[in-house]
Amino acid sequence: MHDVQLLVEAVDSLADRFRSLPQSKLLGAVPGYESRAGAVLALARRLAELALAAEGGPEREFPDAGAFAAGDQLAVAGHDLAAALAALPEGDAVALPGGPVAAAEVLAGALAAVRETAALCR
Repeated sequence: MHDVQLLVEAVDSLADRFRSLPQSKLLGAVPGYESRAGAVLALARRLAELALAAEGGPEREFPDAGAFAAGDQLAVAGHDLAAALAALPEGDAVALPGGPVAAAEVLAGALAAVRETAALCR
């Protein structure tokens, strides 16, 4: 069982910040993305892909619900990933397209991605 608390806290913090941003900030461009909301949607989609891989589920579409839903979408995807990783025994791997990756590495990478996106979207 993996300790996912830091991931949950980071996701919740960023999601809460996005829930309170005005439209002008949500739609403001950041390096590499047309908008802050776009950056968070990309992160949410990545976390959702990782959660599905950790659960062994089939791929499915992660829709764009609009700029005002970006924080909520991030929270859902982040919590899904945290739950999927927490359920895996220590030492298990996640079957990613490039090959299996240790769940601990997936967790560390997801946490780093959340922190990078938070720094990008200040």
